[in-house]
Amino acid sequence: MIDADDTLWENNVYFERVIEEVKTMLEPFGIAPQVFRKHLDALERKHIAIYGYGTLNFTRSLLQAFEELVPSGRRDLRHRVETLGLDILNRPVEIIEGVPETLEYLSGRHLLYLVTKGDPEEQSRKVERSGLAGYFEGVEILPEKTARTYEQLRNQHGWDPQRTWMIGNSPRSDVNPAVSAGLNAVFIPHAYTWVLEHEEPASDPRVLLLEKFADLCLHF
Repeated sequence: MIDADDTLWENNVYFERVIEEVKTMLEPFGIAPQVFRKHLDALERKHIAIYGYGTLNFTRSLLQAFEELVPSGRRDLRHRVETLGLDILNRPVEIIEGVPETLEYLSGRHLLYLVTKGDPEEQSRKVERSGLAGYFEGVEILPEKTARTYEQLRNQHGWDPQRTWMIGNSPRSDVNPAVSAGLNAVFIPHAYTWVLEHEEPASDPRVLLLEKFADLCLHF
């Protein structure tokens, strides 16, 4: 199993750039960057439980944070914030270096499944636009990644836990729940992993730490 966002292609860096731009917009109002970020993170945590993941939920949280911190009457700025958030949907899919060649190699030796979470329509579009779907036996788009969902996938496909690996950049979603489900995991850190995905990776012999995606060819 292989994660998608920030494992196969760039993702969170686009959100971070939007956040930085909004921080700059807030400076004339005397709002400290760390205050805005803390408020935004809290709203995203709250909204995820209600609306799930994806650009639309991010934009909803971004707008609410802006409106709650900025004096009323700045509809021009509100529209700018909304546009910045929604424009992420139109960005091209930027494949991480070494991914196509590595998938070509791995798909000749193993059965690969793309396992991602988020808005089904948004994630499906990214998979299609990436041009990588042909390397995978199947694509699973989940509302959340938990030990239970990994157990369900394992049982659904009849996978041998000792020979099944989850590969990704997020300890919270890719590594730790997979290990809790009795699987192996490959942790490939990414410089822009979303703050809400930060978590200490499990200290377990079933966890393999790699520097980059292409290093998978050295182990599999």
